[in-house]
Amino acid sequence: MSYNNMEGKLVIISAPSGAGKSTLIDNLLKRGVNLEFSVSATTRKPRGEEVNGREYYFMTEEEFSKRVDNGDFIEWEEVYANHMYGTLKTELHRIWKTGNHVLFDIDVKGAMNLKNIFGARAISIFIMPPSIAELERRLIGRGTDNADKIKMRVEKVVEEMNLADRFDEIIVNKDLDEACEKLYQVVTNFLSP
Repeated sequence: MSYNNMEGKLVIISAPSGAGKSTLIDNLLKRGVNLEFSVSATTRKPRGEEVNGREYYFMTEEEFSKRVDNGDFIEWEEVYANHMYGTLKTELHRIWKTGNHVLFDIDVKGAMNLKNIFGARAISIFIMPPSIAELERRLIGRGTDNADKIKMRVEKVVEEMNLADRFDEIIVNKDLDEACEKLYQVVTNFLSP
């Protein structure tokens, strides 16, 4: 399916776990930018107070695989063993029908896949943690993952950070206010006619 004749742009934001991506996205949305959050599908279990259809569409591995076979995803990846994430085509249609642009909070490989599909209609932004040590501290502070899960996430950070130069923009989240302002400027410049 071609998306070139559909209206709307895509803002793709990616980062290693714990880099502050969700906080930056929340701030961006609160500032009234003409964006709507694309909800990804995943096979991982909900964390904390996450709600199906709000943070993610939570699916069983069987259901996810069936949707892949049906061609329901624009892109999907197995980000961690037995943890698949993907972007449903219906999300783009839903958002573009409202007249908004699509905002993606997505893993690095998914971000590169979307950028390859949509080209100049999309901007890809990588949120860089100030350091691996700070990122690990943030992950521990979340209190949502056990030590093994945190170790797995930290190991993945190096791989993801090595791909940062493939993104259109890199924003280092050392100072939250500065990172929020930089993200706002980059996005509003991209979305302006």
